[in-house]
Amino acid sequence: MRNPIAMVRAATLPAVLTLAAGCASAPPVPTSPEAVGEIRAGSGLLNGYLARDAVPDSLALLPAPPAPGSAAAAADEAAFRQTRALEGSARWALAARDADLKFPQAGGLFACVLGVDVDAAKSPHLTMLLRRTLTDAGLSTYRAKDNYNRTRPFVALKAASCSPQEEPRLVKDGSYPSGHAALGWAWALVLAELAPERANALLARGYAFGQSRVICGVHWQSDVEQGRVMGAATVARLHADPVFTAQMQSARKELAALRAAGSGPSKDCAAEAAALK
Repeated sequence: MRNPIAMVRAATLPAVLTLAAGCASAPPVPTSPEAVGEIRAGSGLLNGYLARDAVPDSLALLPAPPAPGSAAAAADEAAFRQTRALEGSARWALAARDADLKFPQAGGLFACVLGVDVDAAKSPHLTMLLRRTLTDAGLSTYRAKDNYNRTRPFVALKAASCSPQEEPRLVKDGSYPSGHAALGWAWALVLAELAPERANALLARGYAFGQSRVICGVHWQSDVEQGRVMGAATVARLHADPVFTAQMQSARKELAALRAAGSGPSKDCAAEAAALK
């Protein structure tokens, strides 16, 4: 009769070797901006997780923007005009803050609903997750942007925007779909997965983040709605990327540690909540 212990060892050895091989081949998960690199030197925008040919294609996935004179275009204009009463309000000021995607400031955009600050020193994996996802979601919009080159509402209707310093650049950049809405929705989906107990609040903030672009006067409502489609498509694709999924696991541990330490957001969350009402 064969030794049962030897039989168990023989049966489990391949599984152990497979696990060891998997650990040995685990992808590096950098937290250093220098290790990741920028998409353009000096831009502050880090390379995403996805190769350019793996980024979802907005031109293939989205319909054409509303045609001039159509009912859909009229609805876009009506939605824009309804937001003009917000100019100068607390919601207008929040929309202006939502427009700023430079880190570290951008790391705080979801801090109130997440319940912690996103800080490169205390949560390097979470910070890197947001910075690289920003790039992938933003790039997913550019095939359609470049193809349709839709005029932005502040140009078409000769209106004020909440980001006058950005207007010279935005005039040259297609409006459809919204890159900000894509990345804001992508962030909301990623953060809701990391903190499912706060999913409703995170997704509501991600929705409001997209609406900030309409309030700002720099996007039509349909730009924002289709931007959210591209954000969701990007997150779906990212879940097949091993570096992204590994960074998600590390970010989840960071978030748990911050919560255990009693860390909370440093922003004025009451003022933000009031602006969003």
